Amino acid sequence: MKLGLLTFVSLIFPCLIFSQYTVSGKVLDKNDVGISYANVLLLKQKDSTVVDARISEEKGYFIFEAVPPDYYFLKVSFVGYKSSFQKFNLAKDMVLPKIVLLPETENLDEVTLTTKLPKIRRAADRIIFDIENTSISSGSTWDALKMAPGVIIIQDELKIRNTTASIYINEKKVNLTSSELKQLLASFSAENVKQIEILRNPSAKYDAGDGAIINIMTTKMLVPGYKANINTNYTQGIYAKYNIGSSHYYKNDKFHILFNYNYAPAKRLKQDKSYVNFIRNDEVFNRWRTNFNKVTRENSHQSNIIIDFDLNEKQKISLNANGIYSPRKRSQINAKSNAYSTKFKLDSIFTTNSKLTNNLTNIGYDLGYIYQYNKNTKLALNLHSTYYDNDVDQFIFTDYYTNQNQLLDEHNLASQSSQKINIYAGQLDFETTLGAYQFLSGLKHSNINSSSSTYFYELESDVAAIANTNLLNVFHYDEAIYAGYISLTRAWQKLTAKVGLRVEHTNRIGKSLGLNLSNSRKYTEPFPSLNVGYQLSENHNFSFNYGRKINRPKYESLNPFIYFITENSFQTGNSNLRASISNEFNLNYTFKDKYSFDFYYRDNGKNMASIIFQNNDYLYLRNRKVNVLASKSYGIDFFHGRSIKPWWYAQAILSGFHEEETFLAEESNMVHVTNKVRGFYASIYNSLTLSKEKALTGHVNFLYISDFILGSYQVGDQLNLSFGIRKKIWKERAEFSLFVADLFNEYSTKLTSTYLNQDNGFYALPENRFIRFGFKYNFGNIGLKENNRSMDAEERERL
Repeated sequence: MKLGLLTFVSLIFPCLIFSQYTVSGKVLDKNDVGISYANVLLLKQKDSTVVDARISEEKGYFIFEAVPPDYYFLKVSFVGYKSSFQKFNLAKDMVLPKIVLLPETENLDEVTLTTKLPKIRRAADRIIFDIENTSISSGSTWDALKMAPGVIIIQDELKIRNTTASIYINEKKVNLTSSELKQLLASFSAENVKQIEILRNPSAKYDAGDGAIINIMTTKMLVPGYKANINTNYTQGIYAKYNIGSSHYYKNDKFHILFNYNYAPAKRLKQDKSYVNFIRNDEVFNRWRTNFNKVTRENSHQSNIIIDFDLNEKQKISLNANGIYSPRKRSQINAKSNAYSTKFKLDSIFTTNSKLTNNLTNIGYDLGYIYQYNKNTKLALNLHSTYYDNDVDQFIFTDYYTNQNQLLDEHNLASQSSQKINIYAGQLDFETTLGAYQFLSGLKHSNINSSSSTYFYELESDVAAIANTNLLNVFHYDEAIYAGYISLTRAWQKLTAKVGLRVEHTNRIGKSLGLNLSNSRKYTEPFPSLNVGYQLSENHNFSFNYGRKINRPKYESLNPFIYFITENSFQTGNSNLRASISNEFNLNYTFKDKYSFDFYYRDNGKNMASIIFQNNDYLYLRNRKVNVLASKSYGIDFFHGRSIKPWWYAQAILSGFHEEETFLAEESNMVHVTNKVRGFYASIYNSLTLSKEKALTGHVNFLYISDFILGSYQVGDQLNLSFGIRKKIWKERAEFSLFVADLFNEYSTKLTSTYLNQDNGFYALPENRFIRFGFKYNFGNIGLKENNRSMDAEERERL
């Protein structure tokens, strides 16, 4: 109630109305001939944000109207000419001096090396990774994320500082399971991505359950016209894959549209080599060694559309939609396990053949409205809806043999499962200035309804885990979240401060009809945030930020159903999972805007983790999501970027860290076990330009990750060396690209869990090493400029 009242009062707070002026000018070539269709951008001097854009008219004239007084600079560009910049202070109507564009150098005795702008930069609350028009953008967005600073991918899950990251596309949240998120981003061309933003400790504006955020910014045209492209790529890993897509952009004075479609048929291979040493009376009495192969065939369709319409100078509406449709995704699993006695004498063999068929539909819609009262005051309303439908058919056939390959027994299992989720959300945000303070506030409500079912219609097995399985399970889950936030920002001569508070009330209930279980919770939590910056001098800058966050369980994690990988290895949900609270502190020191040091400490509280438990009596592995007893991490991050040569830009991110987690050993007499590790992370990125017209560019990226924690596992070190080149042809109408990933095939994970009577692990070998050839053809007015753009979605990540 207090937050709602504060928002209402702030809506009627009186604001100043500023005078507005016109800015006009003329674009000429060196012969004083007017240049038509030149791109003219008006930007603020303080932060380089784009205020407005025009295309020069006949004879080179342009004009900006209704521009507030401020310090600006003007950027004018045209294909084949060097860009021009002018600074000015707007305090009255202005006619700028004539703007003369000089042609790019054409006749050179030798190749000219040109400067490449840095691709990684720091902002106040985020790290920005620019990939537009680089060789990275020739692939998928998923591959681009692998090279984003501080982002690691473990078991198809995106992590920052070893915590699961929330994914946003243009400031709008996209919520999918980790495998579905990979499918979406793997079919989303990086051609449509301008930059990737890493928010390690987001402000109160964002949901408290988001944790670290990866925000993928797409592009938006600033000037009227139409342009489009057709792009395709061919990828050769262990199996061949290809992608074909098309993007279309159109803008006039009131209307803007972006449409993108991608079709990505693929055949993928996942291999694991695993081991389990079963222990009794402190001695190993049975050893299993398993080779696991999974081949997946899919035909994924991905599309998104963004429509903006300006009702008038102050009001704008928008419609954003994105969807993924993957019919009949088929997976074939083959596993062979050798069971050995204590002295590694082959005792028996069992094989597993499994078939999965999956049909997935996920569609999200956002309807937005913005009322811009004046330069500093804005009201924004967003309504969101998600429809999610996933059906899975599974068949598992297991045969048992003697050590002489004589058939002993045959088991089989068949099931059908489905999950349907509907999400509805509404959010109201208000932004204004109160004297010297920038004020933000907002309210949000979301409602989630999930219904899941699993039916085992064939079950012939005497394995203990299967014998105790219900033939029919139905799980219903409903959750409602009510949230409000307030944020104040002020800047002094050397000091800036931003303080925020978000309050969220959660009401949830889950019912398992097959297991006759019911679990409900109601709770309210505050989430304060603080960000302070101090500019000691031109070369020395300090900042400190703090945030309190919540990690709610995913819907699938609360579902107590059993999902069998083989009949001796399965996953199960946990209806008793509780949301966990974390507190993160970060201190930053930056020297000359080039050298940056971050010191961080994070108390994860009773964090949720997937723990693998081996049952030494009935010989099976059980993967269960649990609340750990305690979890914390701390470390130091270092960042440095510079132009080593006019044609060579390089940046390095180095991190040393400590992680530890204490959990309850459910298969070891409920003993408290602490898993801890000290690790190191290094990412070195190089951007190269070698051509007289910037037509040939490339990059080289090196990544190293040492040991870190994943539940009860310790993950071994990984190394990834990748490079790419990009060549523009036909006067930039087309381009070829080449990308080679994981050159040494070392970007794989080895996971081990060894404590008390537990000793198991596996070595994952996904298709990380591949070579990709790409081609793109542009048509329409390819000279049109683009800029980053924002869109929304919210609870979908917890699907």
